[in-house]
Amino acid sequence: MDFEFTPEQKALRESASRLARDKFAATAFTHDDFPWANLAALAEAGFTGLTIPEEFGGQGASLLDALLVMEAVSEVCPHSGDAVQATNFGAIRQIATFGSDDLRRDLLPRLIAGEGLVSAGMSEPGAGSALTELKTRAEIDGDHVVLNGQKVWNSHGPEATHVVVWCRFGPSSRDIGAVVVPTDTPGFTKGAPERYMSGERHCALFLDNVRVPRTHVLAERDGLSRMMTIFGIERMGNAVRSLALAQSAFDRAVEHAKTRQQFGRDLCEFQGIQWKFADMKVQLDAARLLVYRAVVNAGDGAPLRAEAQIAKLHANETAFKVANDALQVFGAAGYSTEYPMEYLVRRTRGWMIAGGSVEMMRNKIAESIFDRRFSQRATRATA
Repeated sequence: MDFEFTPEQKALRESASRLARDKFAATAFTHDDFPWANLAALAEAGFTGLTIPEEFGGQGASLLDALLVMEAVSEVCPHSGDAVQATNFGAIRQIATFGSDDLRRDLLPRLIAGEGLVSAGMSEPGAGSALTELKTRAEIDGDHVVLNGQKVWNSHGPEATHVVVWCRFGPSSRDIGAVVVPTDTPGFTKGAPERYMSGERHCALFLDNVRVPRTHVLAERDGLSRMMTIFGIERMGNAVRSLALAQSAFDRAVEHAKTRQQFGRDLCEFQGIQWKFADMKVQLDAARLLVYRAVVNAGDGAPLRAEAQIAKLHANETAFKVANDALQVFGAAGYSTEYPMEYLVRRTRGWMIAGGSVEMMRNKIAESIFDRRFSQRATRATA
């Protein structure tokens, strides 16, 4: 088994890292909103749409290629990692995989060029992990589909130009599908911008008789099962981003421990600190290998469901622990908002919720272990 990257992959990662260092590093932790200028630079360099077929404006590269770019950019500038994510994973992949040819040819090149931004509208006030509880409705009306409902907890909602709205075309869970909605469509409104603990902006999305062409429908039926492969790919992006930020925290802590002195000695000379760093290194390496295993085994397809779940779970929890331990090495400086350590801790915490919580990952991993489905719903009394 070869654990080395090819020369081409090494060159790709170094090229992405060099771009991030040259153009993003100086303002890496100063962004309040979505980094549109950085997205433009990434697009110009060919780092957007990596996993999208060339016929739709993408690069036609592999999932591993996209992850290497994501990792390299996110280690330097987490906010620019958001732009890599938005143009290679998540909602854009849903459109690239399930959209009509006309929709893909019209929309994907614009998103890849940085002329728009797509978000996923999945969660609702009463539907989070239990996505089958969503209430947003879609009704077919001739050549159009009409949507009514509300979405919450999105990524980049205030800036999004398009949203993949997950909705119900009928009463059963098999009637759940998805529709691409431009945010300037009449009847589509955004609530006041709010912020997550990480500082990222989100907002409520409201759909009041929003009418879009039927060609914007990605799935009318069996959307959850059909798009599950996309969730696996999304989880790899989630896992790599969390590891990239943890690696950044680790690297900063290493340099600090080499030079910071207490009691007349460098911090790295204390055995307690040495053991902390040894544990962090082992955890990072193990998590990264789990991610790469899932991606390499996927080949040109999507990761195996269980391997993606295992990788996301371990990467998310490892990233938060490593970032938190790295902050501890800095002491008060790590806790100060004047330095990036506290941001790295806050940001890694969010990925333990986003893209499938670590609790849901454990549930799904258990299902693969026992080869049976464990319903989380309350047992209904029988007459």
